[in-house]
Amino acid sequence: MARSLLFVRLLKKTFSQRFFYARLSKLPFLGSIMDQLLFEGDDIIYLPKSKAIAVNEDVPAPGQTVLPSAVVDHFIETASYHWVMNECICRAATNCRDYPHDLGCLFLGEAVIGIHPELGRRVTKEEAREHIHRCRQAGLTHLVGRNKIDTVWLGVGPGHKLLTICNCCPCCCLWRMLPYLTERISGKVARMPGVTVTVSDRCTGCGSCLDGVCFVDAIHLVESRVVHTQACRGCGHCATVCTSSAIEITYENDRIVQDSIARLSRLVDLS
Repeated sequence: MARSLLFVRLLKKTFSQRFFYARLSKLPFLGSIMDQLLFEGDDIIYLPKSKAIAVNEDVPAPGQTVLPSAVVDHFIETASYHWVMNECICRAATNCRDYPHDLGCLFLGEAVIGIHPELGRRVTKEEAREHIHRCRQAGLTHLVGRNKIDTVWLGVGPGHKLLTICNCCPCCCLWRMLPYLTERISGKVARMPGVTVTVSDRCTGCGSCLDGVCFVDAIHLVESRVVHTQACRGCGHCATVCTSSAIEITYENDRIVQDSIARLSRLVDLS
């Protein structure tokens, strides 16, 4: 049964407390309950921004460049149900001033039929592609995967009939709480397999990639040079803002898209 609009309004009002709730997950018993209720079966990956990517093997011939965004394009094409939210609940809840509020999540799969009709609308494949294009133009980052917390707050299901495509900004995203979650939960939101982040000698330590840039606070300045911790999810946002082009996002081979599609397809049925 779809959640009432009153529930959604309450969720927005308590959104700023997500870091507090995330810390509670580190309490052994409570963390297990939270995992089961909100994150069970989750597998979500950050998609690097395509323009920040280079292949680590042979340079692909013209027309053969692999784009991580093709993961989203694939699922839009194969899905039978498409739903665009009227707004991003994260940006609306925090009154984001840097990114558009009206570019909300794209949900795919039969479960979208149960979403409250005042929260969004069913769209065609072409409309879904146009929505995603607008999100990319706005500089938003895609997170794609099975996300139980969406079935909970939307009041829909079953979980294997819903694929989430979040279009996130680094300032307001729900998943900024990742550093505060227990590792058992935070590990379910992962880097795209095969993605590598490196910092070259061009780094000047200017700090342009530090404050408010990284989704998971994985970037630090050590002896006047940027260092990424293991928490880095490889989204590539830091590479796009680097004034010295010193941060490089590469992937190991040209199977990165196919491998990610196969990984997520095992979790969600979009027919």
